[in-house]
Formats: sequence, C-alpha cells, structure tokens
Amino acid sequence: MALRLFRLGQDVVTPIIKRGCAASAFELQHKNPLQRKVEKIPKAHYGGRHTVTMLPGGGIGPELMNYVKEVFRFAGVPVDFEMVDIDPASEGNDDLDYAITSIKRNGVALKGNIETKSEATGIISRNVALRNELDLYVNVLHCKSYNAIPAHHHNVDVVIIRQNTEGEYAMLEHESVRGVVESMKVVTVENAARVARYAFEFARNNNRKKVTTIHKANIMKLADGLFLSVAREVAKDYPDIQHNDMIIDNCCMQLVSNPHQFDVMNTTNLYGSITSNVLCGLVGGAGLFSGRNYGDHFAVFEPGTRNTGTAIAGKNIANPIAMLNAAVDMLYHLGHNYHADCISDAITKTINVDGVHTPDLGGQNTSTEVVQNVLQHLAEKRTYWQPAW
Repeated sequence: MALRLFRLGQDVVTPIIKRGCAASAFELQHKNPLQRKVEKIPKAHYGGRHTVTMLPGGGIGPELMNYVKEVFRFAGVPVDFEMVDIDPASEGNDDLDYAITSIKRNGVALKGNIETKSEATGIISRNVALRNELDLYVNVLHCKSYNAIPAHHHNVDVVIIRQNTEGEYAMLEHESVRGVVESMKVVTVENAARVARYAFEFARNNNRKKVTTIHKANIMKLADGLFLSVAREVAKDYPDIQHNDMIIDNCCMQLVSNPHQFDVMNTTNLYGSITSNVLCGLVGGAGLFSGRNYGDHFAVFEPGTRNTGTAIAGKNIANPIAMLNAAVDMLYHLGHNYHADCISDAITKTINVDGVHTPDLGGQNTSTEVVQNVLQHLAEKRTYWQPAW
C-alpha cells in the first residue's frame, strides 16, 4: 500500500508517493471498511443473454422500472432482470447486503434512487454504500441538449466526471463534544488520480478538447488542494488535452451564464452532485439524463440526478426518459449495440420530432403516452432477438 505524504506550499498541496511502504497509523485507524477493493467477478452471460440486477428504489423508481421492462420485452432485448427490493425503512442492512451480492454475481445493475429513511447512526446510506462497497469510483453524466425542449440554453454538450466514493460522502462523522459534530472530507492521491485519469482518457477517446477541474482549494487547501494538484500532475501526461480549473462558486455562475465553455468536468463528489443538478436544470431538468457508475469490475446505471420523485409517484406524470436512457447506456456497456441504437433513436424521435413531453418539460403527456410513443417507433424496426448459437 502506498504511504501518502504531503508537502504544503503557499497555494497547493504537492503529493509525494512512496511505493512499497507500510500503511501509516492514520490509514490503519481511519480506513473506511466500505472502501475495500472488490474481487473481479465476470459479468453474467448465458446463451447470449445477460442477467442484470434491478434495484427499483423509492418514489417513482418502481414505475420507471416497469416501463424499462415493457420496452425491453417489446424490443426483444436479450436481458433478464433479477429484481431486488431494498426496504427504505429497514433498521438492518440485510436487503443492502443481498443487493450487493446480486450485483457482484451479475456484474451490472440498473437502479433507481434508494431512500434511507432511518436516521440511526448504524444505518448507512444505501446509495453511498453501494458505490463504496463495489468500488464504483467514478460517475459519468453526459448532459446534451434536446432541440425540442424549451431550455435556458441550447446546444449544450458537457460531460461531468465525478469522484464517487469519498470526498464529502466518506460517511466519517462523530460528535467530539455535545453539540459539536465533525464530518470528515476524505481526499486520497489514489482516488483523485484515477478519476482525473479517467476524465482525460474519456476526453481523448471521445474527441474532447478540454478538462476543467472543479475545486475549492482557496479555502480547503489540504483536501481540495490535493485534488487539484493531482489533476495538474495527471494533465501533464495528456499534452493534447487542455486543462484548466475553476472554483465551485464561480463554476455554478459560469454554468448558468455560459455553459458552452465547458467540455469535460473533473469534480469531487459533492461538487459533481451540485454541477450535475445545475446543468440538468438548465437544459430540461432531472427527467432526461442518465448517470453511469463505473469501477474496475462492476457498473451501475441510474438517472443522472439521483432524485426519488416521491411527490409525483403513482400519478402517471413522471418522465421515463432518464431511466430509459440509463437502460440504453447499460445496453451499450453490455455490447448490445443494435438494441441500444434502436431504443435511443426511438427516444430521440419521441422528444425531438413528435414532441411528446411530460409536464416537467412543459408538455401535457402522461408517462405511459411517452412510453407508448417509444414503442410505436420500435415497431418500425426489426428488434427481435436471435441467439448467436
């Protein structure tokens, strides 16, 4: 394990990495047990079909999952779902443990946002625990404008690469004295480096020209200073990609005023959550875009802004597009490119050509009307499944 040492300068923290050393006393005492590495388990792939874990979550999650299953059945998608429900009011973690076991077995999951209603200190956030236990260290959200949707800005095309397992979501809190709570923000060289490298590799592989690192290093000189300095070091390996940085306060203002200046964003956990919601709100809201969570061995796909939508559950007005787009991204990940192309094309025509929009997009259509319109476009294509054997 690497021993992480830091040299504090006037403005930045410079990491010094010494390999082959024993762990420091701090690492041994404070290492989060949920952040251990996972064993490599192959994705399930039986007779040309994949088995995928489905976690409906709370709020509108269950009804959106039913729409995904309906579309998949209609299109003959070679995917079978293993349904796992997690009780949000549970005082134990048995449901969560079973969900993690299922994802480790199948390799891939499609999930809604999972509520954690218990406020007991021993009950951990289900969403954070999934990402930490499976070491899903990076979240990718591609926010691209739909031409037919009224929005504050058009022709936006930004990708947010978000650190997914530490930072402000390290779940390390304690009450030092009565009335004083301390919450630790954890930034490590290892995770900051692999997320930054993922951002630069993504930019290079997708013909992107610039990576912007979002931080608050002017105040959090050690934590965000480390995140920023690591990104600058990684940037030296990618001379063909422009790199700049921006303080989170200014970043939010710049997103609202001129989002076109951004290409790929490299962010910490909390800043990624903030910028994702700001950016999605500018181009249509929470119901459109998917979020992709990747680790070395597992992948979990979900709506990009991670909202439960409890207030509109069961009213047939929830926008199914974000979950359908998450399912499309999952199909691309599994290699079912033809079915993914067909469903993606049907979604785009439903939104941009037919103008079938739910109320969150300023329309009057119901959730089922959106799904039925997608199915009508799929009916024009030959999307049945033929096994390779």
